[in-house]
This record gives sequence, C-alpha cells and structure tokens, in this order.
Amino acid sequence: MIDWIMRYEFLLPQVGDLLQILIVAVGIYYVLRLLARTRAMQMLLGVLLLAGIYFAANFLGLTLIETILEYAFQYGVIAALIVFQPELRSALARLGQNRMLRFFNKMEESAVVEELVEGVERLARAKIGGIIAIQRDVGLDEYADTGTRIQARISADILLSIFAPYGPLHDGAVLVSSDTLIAAGVILPLTQFPVADKSLGTRHRAAIGLSEETDALVIVVSEETSQVSMAQRGRLERNVSPERLRAALSGATGPRDAAE
Repeated sequence: MIDWIMRYEFLLPQVGDLLQILIVAVGIYYVLRLLARTRAMQMLLGVLLLAGIYFAANFLGLTLIETILEYAFQYGVIAALIVFQPELRSALARLGQNRMLRFFNKMEESAVVEELVEGVERLARAKIGGIIAIQRDVGLDEYADTGTRIQARISADILLSIFAPYGPLHDGAVLVSSDTLIAAGVILPLTQFPVADKSLGTRHRAAIGLSEETDALVIVVSEETSQVSMAQRGRLERNVSPERLRAALSGATGPRDAAE
C-alpha cells in the first residue's frame, strides 16, 4: 500500500493545488454572477454552442466546418472584446470600488435620487410625458448614439426643460448613468412581445423593450393620465408612488455590488 502511494504520489492534490482550484472556482462563479441577467450571458451561451459544434465536427471528421470555426475563433477574441466592452468596463469599475468610500457614495446617490423623484413628480403634475432610463450594469452607449449626447449632472429642472412640449428632444428618452445625464432624445427598442393592456402607448412599450434587452430601470410619465410607471426585467409596474420610486432608484443610480 505504501509503495502504491509513493508510486502515484504525483497524482495526489497538494495544498497549493487545492488553493488554486478554489480560486479558479470562485473566479468562475463571480464571472457567471456578473454576466447573469445581461446580454453577455446570452452571447456566452452562443459561444459555448459554437464550441460544442466545433468538437462535434472534429469528432465526426467534418473538416470544412472545423476549419471555418477555427478561423472564427482566431478573430473571435477581438470581436468579444468589442461586443463585451460595456460589461468588461462595468466589471473593472466594480472591482476597483473601495468599500471605505461607500458612505460618501450613498450620500451622493441620495441627492441624485431626490432630483430624479422631484423631476418625475413635476412632470406628472404638469401632465408632461417623459421616459427616463437608468443605466445599471449593462451599458446604454449604443442607444445613446440614437439621440443627442449630453454630459450634465442630473437635476429636476433639466428633466423638465428636456421634456417640455415642442422641445427638440421631448419625444425621445433620457439616459442616466450614475449622477450624469448622458443623452436625450434617444430612440429605444419597442417590446416584441404582445402587451395585454392595449392602452399602453409608445413610451410604455419602449420602456418594456429596453428593460427586456438590458437591466436598466425605466421610468415613464404619461401625459394623458399623469400616471408614473416603472419597467424593469421586462415587467411594467403602474401607478408608482414617489416612495416606491425612491426605493427602486436607491441603488440603481450608484455603485452596485456583484451580488445584486
């Protein structure tokens, strides 16, 4: 028995091996949690499907398919860096966050939330329609390109002026990242799924559509009813009160933990 152990000792995991396995496992778990509920997760599944097809072609001797996929994988790394750029940027930013600064971030976030809530309330009281998308983990740069780029700190006055009737940007959406209004007059994708409530207008359908494609929180103010609605994860919540809106915005405008 001792001779057998000594002969195959190199196969037994050492403490260092177990530690490396644990670190890699935690890293993979963190990446999957980071990609969950984002477009990147769907793309990752597509890459895994292509990898499965490649190994099947290799096993069955399908040379043409194998060669095509080999060329695709060679240039796929560069393509992945471009496609996953918003997710990679968000991941690096979250890794660089210092927990010692969370208290100050919360103070700043609270001020932004109050400005947003006040702006939405003023729009509703004036019966001015509007749609505001709050960026979370998935970047909204591709949608910002459809409107006018703006780099301005969020304030209720700016929101009211943008959505004022007959203004050049009032028909589109406003995109918000952290405490900054990054674009206005933005065109958002409409939901492709049937909507049970036929009274929902274009703004509401666009809010649902964006929340289906990204993890953004989208706020809609109806100019007909002054009703405030909120869309996230493909679901629309109607008759949102200021307290409910304030609770939903808390954490949506500031840094987010990976566990959220």
